[in-house]
Amino acid sequence: MTLETVSENRSFGGTQGVYRHKSQATGTDMTFGLFMPELIAHERVPVLWYLSGLTCTHENAMTKAAAQQFCAETGIAIIFPDTSPRGDGVADDEAYDLGKGAGFYVDATQDPWKPNYQMWHYIVHELPELVGENFAIDREAMGITGHSMGGHGALTIAMTHPQRYKSVSAFAPIANPTESDWGKKQLAAYLGEDSAAWRAHDSSILMQERGFPREVLIDQGSNDQFIDLLRPETLAQAMMARRQPGQFRMQPGYDHSYFFVQSFMGDHVHWHAERLFG
Repeated sequence: MTLETVSENRSFGGTQGVYRHKSQATGTDMTFGLFMPELIAHERVPVLWYLSGLTCTHENAMTKAAAQQFCAETGIAIIFPDTSPRGDGVADDEAYDLGKGAGFYVDATQDPWKPNYQMWHYIVHELPELVGENFAIDREAMGITGHSMGGHGALTIAMTHPQRYKSVSAFAPIANPTESDWGKKQLAAYLGEDSAAWRAHDSSILMQERGFPREVLIDQGSNDQFIDLLRPETLAQAMMARRQPGQFRMQPGYDHSYFFVQSFMGDHVHWHAERLFG
């Protein structure tokens, strides 16, 4: 696949790039951000995938999450994919939480979403192959994290493919979408009305059924304005019942914004780096 350079900027000794390519998975042009630390000039480096939340593009976390400094310090790359396919012919909805900007990291099986909304395959298979062919990343040392809808994606992808990811964390994930208005609507639209098909995309259910073979790290703000939609208690209970190694941290006073993500991004990057280099 041909990769087009949209922009490249010097950042903390490394390079923050934005790239565009034609996706076979989505049938559209897709854009992603990639921060490459200075170390990448000398050797292949581990990579952290950051999946963004509802309404976001590749740009939101790239400019607001404050990850580049910590990635430069630790010597890992970080990738910011888009959250959905884009384009004039791509199905959409008037609501902000369905359609463009709200792909929910699933492979849609229902029309009108099925032709383009293949975000699971795009994130898990196509984009890693493309990046690995064009940049000196180590695909044997990948971690994954995300915020809100992206936290949901990170957890479900990592628990489904633990052999692909050495580490997983999440910021305020949509933790129980099969029982939340942030999930039931979207999973029904993309996957159909049979809720049995939704279970593979619910991190609380996956935690109960299989967990993750290594530690997980979850941060949740106690003042999150969307906390009832996120249902963090369901995931925390599943972790305790399974005795899943890791940490679930309720951060006092923090909301759902990127100020929350910024505040703990350093913890997450360093936590992933320890496991990826290990």
